[in-house]
Amino acid sequence: MIVAMQENATDEQIDGVIGAMEEAGVHVHRTTGTIQTILAGVGPTAGLDLAQFEVLPGVEHVHRISSPYKLAGRAWRPEGTVVEFANGVRIGGDQVHVMAGPCSVESRELLEETARRVKAAGGSFLRGGAFKPRSSPYAFQGLGIPGLQLMRQVADAHGLLTISEVMEIAQIEPMLPYVDCFQVGARNMQNFNLLRELGQTRKPVLLKRGMAATLEELLLSSEYILSGGNYNVILCERGIRTYETATRNTMDIAAIPVLKKLSHLPVVGDPSHGTGRRDMVAPMAKAAVAAGADAILVEVHPNADKAASDAAQTLYLEQFEKLMAELKVIAAAVGRTL
Repeated sequence: MIVAMQENATDEQIDGVIGAMEEAGVHVHRTTGTIQTILAGVGPTAGLDLAQFEVLPGVEHVHRISSPYKLAGRAWRPEGTVVEFANGVRIGGDQVHVMAGPCSVESRELLEETARRVKAAGGSFLRGGAFKPRSSPYAFQGLGIPGLQLMRQVADAHGLLTISEVMEIAQIEPMLPYVDCFQVGARNMQNFNLLRELGQTRKPVLLKRGMAATLEELLLSSEYILSGGNYNVILCERGIRTYETATRNTMDIAAIPVLKKLSHLPVVGDPSHGTGRRDMVAPMAKAAVAAGADAILVEVHPNADKAASDAAQTLYLEQFEKLMAELKVIAAAVGRTL
């Protein structure tokens, strides 16, 4: 259920409504927008008489949420969520941000060059995997915590934020000092125990769509994080597996405006995994920005053909710099900045 408070509702009135909802056995999530406070009630609400809340002082209206995702739905935060980071970067605002770096952290030398040029081109985040979920057990699995320490040092030196994938609950605590944003990969989108634990942190989480997941399933997965009280969730369209064999995955560009309509959460496009082909990354990145993406996640490497993982979909730094210039034009055309 959603309880929308009146614009001039006092703190005492809001606290009174929260108390009444909790007394009815409902867990309350509160969000305060620029106009009014919205209270989302999660729990056994089906048998409740909404009229008992509509008559409370300060209440404007009350309605049930018909969708299965209660906190991820736009009704809870009609104005949209903006995820803010320590250095002033805001995902979900007017500016489109770019997260770029190698698929996996390999060495200081390669990471230093990448970070320097990502920052110079206008990027905000240095991405890089330290724990790599690979289809083959013999493929490069990442450098672990030493790789994250290296990425943190390099990112700080160049004024960048960091984003890296977390694969299991035991990795959350040791990763906290080194990442500004946790990434949950496609294979873990429905690792509900991991999502619950991430909900107990207050660190932003980028949640990737599973390879065969519907948008409703993606939003329900985000609900696990939101219900724990961590509202800093970013959704990511990274391509789904279809019958098409020309690309690694089929990047669902239409998912971006659909998610923006259904949910208040920011949406990121990942054209690297979305296509699996270097020559298609730039066109799909531009399409994602045009479709309303709040950020782009892209793999870049100084020597892309020899990258330790996902070489075929990784851009050379020169290609990335050209793409950034093109994205600025696309962003301006849709009324945003980059």
